[in-house]
Amino acid sequence: MEQTLSTPKPRNKMNLPNRLTMFRMILVPLMVTVSSFDAWLPGWNYYVAAIFFIADMTDILDGYIARKRNLVTNFGKFMDPIADKLLFCSAFIMMTYMHMLNPILCIIFVGREIIVSGFRLVTANSGKVIAANWLGKLKSGLQVAAILATLLGNPFFSRWNFPFDFGLMCTAAVFTIWSAVDYIVANRNAVNWN
Repeated sequence: MEQTLSTPKPRNKMNLPNRLTMFRMILVPLMVTVSSFDAWLPGWNYYVAAIFFIADMTDILDGYIARKRNLVTNFGKFMDPIADKLLFCSAFIMMTYMHMLNPILCIIFVGREIIVSGFRLVTANSGKVIAANWLGKLKSGLQVAAILATLLGNPFFSRWNFPFDFGLMCTAAVFTIWSAVDYIVANRNAVNWN
C-alpha cells in the first residue's frame, strides 16, 4: 500500500516586534510585584523605575523594528496598544496605592485610556484606522517622564524642595485631557451619534 507523505506545515513563529510586545506585558506584573516588596527591599522604587523604563523602551523598539523590517502584523496592531495601556495604567494604579500619586490624577490617566479605547472600538466599525498624532505622543512622553520622576523621588530638585515631579504629573494630566478631547473631536464623524 502506497503511503503519501504530507509536507509539514511551516510553523508560524512570532516575530521580534511581537516578542518585544509580549515581553513588555510580562514586565508589568514583575513591576507591580517588586513594588509590593517596599517594606523590606531598600531602593525598591529604583528597581520599579528601571523595569518601567525598560518596558517603555520595548514599545519604541518594537515599533521601529516593525516599520523598518516590514514586520507589521495584525497581532502587533492589536496587542501593542493593549500592552501600552496595561503598562501605564498599572503604573498609575500602583503609584496611587503607594501614596505616590493623587487619586484624582490616577482617574484622569486611567479614565482617558478607557474612554479613548472605547471610542476607538466604535470608530473601528466604520473601517477607519486612526494613527496616533503628535499630541498623543507628547502626552505619552510627559507621562513617562512624570512616572520616572515620581518613582525616583524627584531627582535633581528634591534638595530645593521644588515639587518638579508633581508639576510634571499635573502637566501630563493636562495634556492627557487635551489629547482625549482632540482625539474625539477630530474623529467625531466616524461615529454614528444617532
